[in-house]
Amino acid sequence: MPNTLSPDWLKKSVFKPDIFKGKVVFVTGGAGTICRVQTEAMILLGADAAIIGRRPEVTQKAADEMAQLRPGAKVIGVGNTDVREVKSLVAAAERTVKELGRIDFVICGAAGNFLSDFNHLSSNAFKSVISIDLLGSYNTVKACFPELRKNKGSILFVSATLHYYGIPFQTHVSAAKAGIDALSNALAVELGPLGIRSNCIAPGAIAGTEGIDRLLPADMREKALSLIPAQRWGQTEDIANGTVYVFSEAASYVSGTTIVVDGAGWHTSNGAANNAVYPQMLIAQGNDTPKL
Repeated sequence: MPNTLSPDWLKKSVFKPDIFKGKVVFVTGGAGTICRVQTEAMILLGADAAIIGRRPEVTQKAADEMAQLRPGAKVIGVGNTDVREVKSLVAAAERTVKELGRIDFVICGAAGNFLSDFNHLSSNAFKSVISIDLLGSYNTVKACFPELRKNKGSILFVSATLHYYGIPFQTHVSAAKAGIDALSNALAVELGPLGIRSNCIAPGAIAGTEGIDRLLPADMREKALSLIPAQRWGQTEDIANGTVYVFSEAASYVSGTTIVVDGAGWHTSNGAANNAVYPQMLIAQGNDTPKL
């Protein structure tokens, strides 16, 4: 299944057309695989969108393509935006309001990841992932807060399941995603009285994404798949469906929670990584000179 949606998606969607008509979604990482399909679903269901990214050409290209999904859709690409800098995001939010009129939904999806054991993970590399994933998520909500408050909007953080158990080579990302979960929970409590909902969505192993293509070695994939109780890889469409639900009126009483979309995989699939590398490879890596 391709990792983009087409107008035909509406024919099989369980959601009513135009449920987001007149609404605007602000998405960091919107040109990426998962966040792009999340955004496409929102557009097909009536929303306009702002795609936020660092690379102007890539961001604008994605926005132009997504604008073709629905007649009359307005999709802007806001490149040269660094989620690590709150002023950069404030400028992106201001442009969104100027061109699209409002912000109702925020998807915090900008993220970075790579494989590294603790001994070879420098402090700077650890900080870089924390800055993009966690600080970037905080900055995104901070920049959009006036609009969220005004429109009684909703926030969705793209999290993960890595921190539910100990998994090697993902110390940096696990810490960042755990922080995102805590941030979302705190915001749900603090911003709830203002009419703002805050939730996380935690994708499992999704086909066609870096999580499998780059981060899961080929010789481990068969074992990993066998340990997913649903017995299939997830699809980006699965995450899109969860996103639409969380932002829809069907979830108007859902806040401060994490929607895990992984076929129950987190309960078992950590064994795929641990069986392959634990403990021999980690002992070998740990005997090297530490990278500071």
